[in-house]
Amino acid sequence: MKKIRSAITAVGHYAPEKVLSNKDLEKLVDTNDEWIRTRTGIRERRILETGGTSDLCVGAVRSLLEHSTVSLEEIDVIIVATVTPDMFFPSTACLVQKKLGIKRQTWGFDVSAACSGFLYALVIGSQFIEAGTHKKVLVIGGDKMSSITDYTDRNTCILFGDAGGAVLLEPSDDPNQGLLDHRLYCDGSGAEFLNMKAGGSLMPASHETVDRKFHYIYQDGKAVFKVAVVGMADVSEEIMKRNNLKGEDVAWLVPHQANLRIIDATADRMGIDRSKVMINIDRYGNTTAATIPLCLSEYWRDGRLKEGQNLVLASFGAGYTWGAVLIRWSLKDFKATGRA
Repeated sequence: MKKIRSAITAVGHYAPEKVLSNKDLEKLVDTNDEWIRTRTGIRERRILETGGTSDLCVGAVRSLLEHSTVSLEEIDVIIVATVTPDMFFPSTACLVQKKLGIKRQTWGFDVSAACSGFLYALVIGSQFIEAGTHKKVLVIGGDKMSSITDYTDRNTCILFGDAGGAVLLEPSDDPNQGLLDHRLYCDGSGAEFLNMKAGGSLMPASHETVDRKFHYIYQDGKAVFKVAVVGMADVSEEIMKRNNLKGEDVAWLVPHQANLRIIDATADRMGIDRSKVMINIDRYGNTTAATIPLCLSEYWRDGRLKEGQNLVLASFGAGYTWGAVLIRWSLKDFKATGRA
């Protein structure tokens, strides 16, 4: 029986208009532009002033639809990767469905895996396609990180921004295209180093949790960096070895945009030149689940992402969670779509 592959057939992204630059942050906390750039690679990030994560997701989907022939009525399932849902419940996927006006037969759910959320959701969505139970799966990564960022904490406020990215998955009859392989991991022993302590069932919201700023991101930067720089490089090298790939066989490394030094270390381990690494951290910062689809959408629209290219998508996030996905790109050149 011929194997069904899951392929990305459309991609889109959305970032808010408001820009928060390093110079702006200098007015809020004890930091400076040079310090931020040399340690993270970030120059600025986008901030959503009104609305929630669902609005970022809807913007990304509408961007996707501009360059696709698919209609909303054809979507079978919506999967949203996020750590900043509009509410604990209903799911952000439900809110996206409502805001887009999609039929009630389209179902959906959220995935929480922090910065690895998009890869987790992508693999889940692909398995629906490969099982033959679904034909069109919308996978969205979106986070309004500004909503859980303490802008008096210079260790974290310099890192994060808001954005959404989306891809459409459909079946491909070509066994050599689409999502070819994946490796996903988690290690709960890392929970203490990167988290948001309050707001869940363990520590419900109270005057004390608000006063102690437990509803903001907490990160032990040194501890996280130490494991992230190894973990993302290791899993990227693993996915290459599993598929007998060398550096020259990979057209693009699509890394989670957390820190430029982590990205460089991953590329070095894979034997890939910096020119073959998708980077936009300088303009958006860390948008958590949105970083990878945001890169895919921008590079495709710039004409740099071509049909038949091998891509390695890699991430590392809170949990700890990490993983890599190997894709042979099946979406035609942006100009060739006739919708440029």
